[in-house]
Amino acid sequence: MENFLKDYINMLKVERNLARNSLDSYHRDLNQYHHYLESELHLKTIYNVTLGHIRSYIRCLTDRGLSANTIKRAVSSIRTYHNFLSAEGHVKDNPAQLIDTPKVARKLPEVLTIQEIDQILNIIPENAPMARRDLAIFEMMYSCGLRVTELCDFTTKDILWDSEMISVKGKGNKQRFVPIGPIVRENLQDYLNNERSGLAEKNPNVPEVFLSRNGRKLTRMMVWILLKKWTKTADITKKVSPHTLRHSFATHLLEGGADLRSVQEMLGHRDISTTQVYTHLDNEHLKEVHRTYHPRFN
Repeated sequence: MENFLKDYINMLKVERNLARNSLDSYHRDLNQYHHYLESELHLKTIYNVTLGHIRSYIRCLTDRGLSANTIKRAVSSIRTYHNFLSAEGHVKDNPAQLIDTPKVARKLPEVLTIQEIDQILNIIPENAPMARRDLAIFEMMYSCGLRVTELCDFTTKDILWDSEMISVKGKGNKQRFVPIGPIVRENLQDYLNNERSGLAEKNPNVPEVFLSRNGRKLTRMMVWILLKKWTKTADITKKVSPHTLRHSFATHLLEGGADLRSVQEMLGHRDISTTQVYTHLDNEHLKEVHRTYHPRFN
């Protein structure tokens, strides 16, 4: 079984050009699937897997109390894996064809208000260590709608000062261009001129913009820790993650009148249906305004 999984992961890497995190997710899901087939069902080969075996595994995931989203992702991984095995002629039948994907209620993402964004950005004191870096990080994530991985991979060559744009390498290495406004440009320039140069002396060959104290590329976890620190300092009680800033970016654009297609382009969504979740957030905002100000709600 292990050789089939290696072939499949290699196909995802070479042909579909999936990001490292996506490859790791597929590998983890399918390793657990293989382990169940071998240890619980005592199957020695993938040829003997049936629809009943797959359903048994899904029931096992459910019994473990995993979330609907986690189970949905596992089912998707198993289905595409068996599709690959069938297409490549490794197996005659595809037992995953009749597997139903679990229905998951679409949860609206948490967003911050404009005032809460300002609280976080304004709470960072000018004289704090690495203050310029932290301010530039969160200005960019909110002003440009970046994923945390996109921010960590962002290099000095990706800044197009003359065009007032940045080049972003998104999922699947898909490139997009996002405008960079005057406030974030000023903060980024301040960090580059007054803080990054000193950090870069410790590791001069690191091309990424945002560096740690030892001059290395900043990690996703470190960005999360920094945001948690400043959110707590700003007395924000909402559960905030780096992705919350991206959600807030999209929501505030739509609330301000931006069209859905432009927001899709700036977010780097392949399918506009992914972006449409923010229209529901916008509708919730409208209903809140209506509840607050219409006389018939008094």
